[in-house]
Amino acid sequence: MRTALFRVAAAVGVAAALLAACAGADGPTQGPPSTLTSRSTAATGGTTTTTLGPVPDGSAVVAAAGDIACTPGQAPSPAGCRMADTAAMVEAAEPAAVLTLGDNQYEVGALDAFRSSYDATWGRFKAITRPSAGNHEFSGGEAKGYFEYFGAAAGPAGRGWYSFDVAGWHLVALNSNCSIIGGCGPGSPQHEWLRADLAASDAECTLAYWHHPRFSSGYHGDDESVGPLWDLLEADSAELVLSGHDHHYERFAAMAPDGAPDPDGIRQFVVGTGGRSLYPTLGVHKGSEVRRAATFGVLLLTLSPGSYRWNFTPAPGDTFTDAGQGTCN
Repeated sequence: MRTALFRVAAAVGVAAALLAACAGADGPTQGPPSTLTSRSTAATGGTTTTTLGPVPDGSAVVAAAGDIACTPGQAPSPAGCRMADTAAMVEAAEPAAVLTLGDNQYEVGALDAFRSSYDATWGRFKAITRPSAGNHEFSGGEAKGYFEYFGAAAGPAGRGWYSFDVAGWHLVALNSNCSIIGGCGPGSPQHEWLRADLAASDAECTLAYWHHPRFSSGYHGDDESVGPLWDLLEADSAELVLSGHDHHYERFAAMAPDGAPDPDGIRQFVVGTGGRSLYPTLGVHKGSEVRRAATFGVLLLTLSPGSYRWNFTPAPGDTFTDAGQGTCN
C-alpha cells in the first residue's frame, strides 16, 4: 500500500489534491512549548518566528533540511518550490554551518540545474554548507553535478562521506545511496571508513546525517540498508541522526537500533521540508514523538558542549514549531 501510494504521488508530481490531503493527514501535531526566547525575522512572503535564544559560549547554531530546490523554471506556490522562503529563514538564523540532507536539486541534480535553481536560493550559504547526497543527485549517473557544484565540501567525488567538528561536536556526513556506492554494510568502503573515523574522534558528542531515514512514518518508510551505519553510531554513543527523503518533519525519541525507545540511544529527525514539496505521513511509527506533513521549514540546532537544543522553524504562513533540548550520551 505504501509503495503504490508513493508511485501515484510521484507520477503526478504530488498533485494539488494530495497536497491538500497532507495538510490534514496528521493534524496540527506540535512538540512541547518552547522555553527559548524568540525573535521575529523577516522572510520572503511574510514574517516568521525564529526561536534561537542566546547562544552559549562555545556553542554554534547549525541549520538543516533536505529536499530543497525545484527543477529550474518552476514557480513557487503555497504547495511547493518554497526554497526561497526556507533560504531566507536560514539566512536570518546566521548559522555557523548549513547541513543539506540530500535531494538538494530536483529532478536530476545536473550542474546546470544546481547553478540555475539551488544556487539562486540556498547557494548563498555555499561557503558554510556541508552537503549530503540524495537519490536525485545520483539519478542517471555518478552525481557529477553534485560533486562539481559543491567541490571539496562534498567529500571525495563518487563517495560523499566525510567528517568535521563544530563547537566540540563531531559531525559526520554519510552517503545513503548504498546500492550505488558499494553498500553500507560491514566490509563496504563507507562502513569501514566510518568505523575508523569514529574511533579516531575524541569528541564528547556526535551527529550524523544522510538522505534516506533509518526510521520514518512517511511514504518511503524505514530504510534498512543504512542500518549498519546506525549500528556503528549507536556503538559509539552518538546523539543525533538527521535525514530527509520523506517530505515531512518528524522527531523521534532516542532509539535503539531496532527502533525501540532507548534513553541511551540515538534521536532521529526527518527534515524533508526544504522547499520542493510535501508528502503526507502514513500511520505512526513506534518511537515517533512529533510529525508534521503540512509545513515547509528548517531545523535549527544549537550545539553546545555536552548538550543540544532543537527548533523546527516554519516557513511564512505557518505557525507550527517544535523545540526542545537534550544531553549527550
